[in-house]
Amino acid sequence: MENVIKIFVVEDDMAFGTLIKRTLEKDNNYDVTHFLSGEDFLKHLHLNPDIVTLDYNLPGVSGIELLMKIKNYDNSIATIIVSGQESVEVAVEAYKNGANYYIVKNRNTFTELAHAVKNSSLNVNLKKEVERLREQIIDRSKYSTIIGESKVALQIIRMIQKVEKNNVMVMITGESGTGKEVVARAIHYNSPRKREPFVAVNVAAIPEDLIESELFGHEKGAFTGADSKRIGKFEEANEGTILLDEIGEMDITLQTKLLRVLQENKICRVGSNKEINLNVRVLAATNQNLGKRVKEGKFREDLYYRLQGFLIHLPPLRERDNDVLLLAKHFLRNFCEQNRLGNKYFSKKAMESMMEHTWPGNIRELKSFIERAALISESTEIGVDDLIYAPSF
Repeated sequence: MENVIKIFVVEDDMAFGTLIKRTLEKDNNYDVTHFLSGEDFLKHLHLNPDIVTLDYNLPGVSGIELLMKIKNYDNSIATIIVSGQESVEVAVEAYKNGANYYIVKNRNTFTELAHAVKNSSLNVNLKKEVERLREQIIDRSKYSTIIGESKVALQIIRMIQKVEKNNVMVMITGESGTGKEVVARAIHYNSPRKREPFVAVNVAAIPEDLIESELFGHEKGAFTGADSKRIGKFEEANEGTILLDEIGEMDITLQTKLLRVLQENKICRVGSNKEINLNVRVLAATNQNLGKRVKEGKFREDLYYRLQGFLIHLPPLRERDNDVLLLAKHFLRNFCEQNRLGNKYFSKKAMESMMEHTWPGNIRELKSFIERAALISESTEIGVDDLIYAPSF
């Protein structure tokens, strides 16, 4: 099925504009909107039409002026000038300013217009198909930290691509050890903020009585032991990205303060009433079911929905097929290089054994496992006898 083509018709003659609209709407793939003035059309240009038909003699903003504004906004929008003038000079002016077609109002107007729109729509569909295919092409050099060739790994990269260029809030979920911080870093370092700080905060690792100070900072004398002013993690990450890891462990009282920060983009250091403006992108991660914690009254519902701007879920390692072996070889190569152990490799039986293991600790467990096996093995080949799996719980 073809894409629906969005067409804007700018025509001040109500009857003639309605005829154009009805003629084009005979094709079910066309979504046609009629505007009576250039001013009204410009208010809706941000809706990104695929094709625009323009009356040359519009009152107020002329057809040529609109044409120039359209091309300055998005040169890929197809434009068709419909004019009552048969002047060659006028047609040349239109084409010089980027018009794709110039059609004179006569008995053949609607036939020529339908033909021009059909040709333009073919180009629009081709452009959209190229864009769709381009989205599927992944420059792996930009995502070298995401190891794997499985459908799961490629899907994770495509999800990153959808959010890396904007400021939408992202929630990254998955079991412990699935690489949530790795994904967060990939988002940051492929974003316009990549030259600014990336600050990761493990909420669960900070004592409850210190977390507000850790996140928002404090002034000297704000509490016992506050011997000097301290910059908080949000302020440290300003202009960059902050990752709130294990967000599900945050105390419910602090959740209220965090919600306000996310809504207002401002913080106050502990012990101060002075507001500090923020321009920071917020990413959050958790291995918990936040929806369940909301029902249990342990997580604010409004904060839960605020954080759910875009969800990226990381499946466990056991669901990533041959990525286990790709990751294992990657970790082995790096560990041997860093520790001058020479080149080592896995035997066929060792690889089969690793593929059969369920890896409850996911990528984090695999990395520790590989490093241990590399140390245990006394030859260049790591055999099945060198593999010592962590005990199950």
